[in-house]
Amino acid sequence: MPLTKYRGYSLRKRIFWGFLTICLLSVMGTGALSYFILQTNSAEQSRTQLQNKSEALMAYLDYAVSHNQVQTKDLKKVLGNKIFEIADINKHDVIIYDLEGNYLLSNRDESLVKPKKIPLSILNKVLKKDSRVDFESFDKSSNSTVTSSYIILKNNMLEPIAIVYLPFYHNDSSYFSIFNKYLKLFIILNIFIISFSIWLSWIISKNLTKTITKFSEMITKITLFEKDLKPIKYFQNDELSSLVKSYNKMILQIQEQKQHLSFVEKETAWTSMAKQVAHEVKNPLTPMKLTIQNFERKFDCNDPKINEKVKKLSHSLVHQIDLVAAVATAFSQFAQLPEKNNEIFDLYKQVKEILYIFSDENVHLHTSQKYIEINMDKIYLSRIIINLVTNAIQAQDEHRKSIINVDLEVINKRINISVEDNGIGIPEEMQEKIFEPNFTSKNSGMGLGLTMVRKMVLDYDGEITLHSEVGKGSRFTISFPVNI
Repeated sequence: MPLTKYRGYSLRKRIFWGFLTICLLSVMGTGALSYFILQTNSAEQSRTQLQNKSEALMAYLDYAVSHNQVQTKDLKKVLGNKIFEIADINKHDVIIYDLEGNYLLSNRDESLVKPKKIPLSILNKVLKKDSRVDFESFDKSSNSTVTSSYIILKNNMLEPIAIVYLPFYHNDSSYFSIFNKYLKLFIILNIFIISFSIWLSWIISKNLTKTITKFSEMITKITLFEKDLKPIKYFQNDELSSLVKSYNKMILQIQEQKQHLSFVEKETAWTSMAKQVAHEVKNPLTPMKLTIQNFERKFDCNDPKINEKVKKLSHSLVHQIDLVAAVATAFSQFAQLPEKNNEIFDLYKQVKEILYIFSDENVHLHTSQKYIEINMDKIYLSRIIINLVTNAIQAQDEHRKSIINVDLEVINKRINISVEDNGIGIPEEMQEKIFEPNFTSKNSGMGLGLTMVRKMVLDYDGEITLHSEVGKGSRFTISFPVNI
């Protein structure tokens, strides 16, 4: 299959990169979503733990001060020993401040407690709310996020007596450890998925474009002159099947049209041929009729020159009969060319031999290479060359010497034969009719020479073209495929 050049990306590459881009976006999206879910879950889990621990600690503290009507000044006595037990059971530090934000007691050594006084801005917010107030900060020493929770402690009369401070440390290292493990497995899995996607997208795009290219090549070959138009065999039930059905339907329609056109063309050609034959036959019959009528009118058996007049009449009739026979022979040769006998030979050598009969004329043979191999019938080639060169000679301009050039060359796997003259040229309005069976620009002849040439050229899947300018000359070019 020939390689086709594209200005942009080919369809195969666009499908491949589109498929791969979707896959990569999906992987990236899944990774980002997983990261977000893990991070959100970690934060939610931290809030839940903080809530549970703060509720548990406050339940112990509330129970400890619920037996008596405890005031702020009594807290050190009431909770002095129990605060250690409460912190140990809940495995969490407990720090208690008075309602003015001053440090009272803690399960930790006083020297380790920071700060000794609650900042005024925080104190005002805590006192205004009846629920827990949280503040987040980052502790560089432990490399952790610290959630500082402040809760008002009330006695059994529901009077505020103190502020409980619960520092909750949240280290993201455990979260990142879990995420790193997940990320490793995620990367391994997605490398496999991406590799499989690359392979699958390449196979799909290759098969799809291969099928489309095949369809394109078959559609490109569709012409009215194509002898064998084959339908496409496609057994998949997909979108391309509609294209195949349309193509096969079009093939049937083209074949029907070809048959119709062939019938019309043959009928038109033979109608035109019959008119031409009738015209050519009538031409000699009319003078024959007049000659006989004139002889009959002037016939005298006693005329001493009667024998001479009979011979003259006989000679005239034979001449006219020969013309009718020539017409019949010419049309017979056109209607049925001899059977082709193809053989491989050197085109240059064969054309050179054919041109020997024009040795008296100013005919020159040129070639791009001395040996050009061709597979063809020599008689066909001889008729083509002789017809074209004869026409070139007959188109001679009386005011200048005739020069005829016959060129042979091979270009782009095509064998080109051209016959060029410097004669009178052919008017543009006559060029379209030059290959028609009943057309001739000369005073004599039946106009079949170029028609026969064109027919023989088409028999070898060739093409014949004409380029002519009045007063400058004409150039007939024949092009055959190299593999004929």
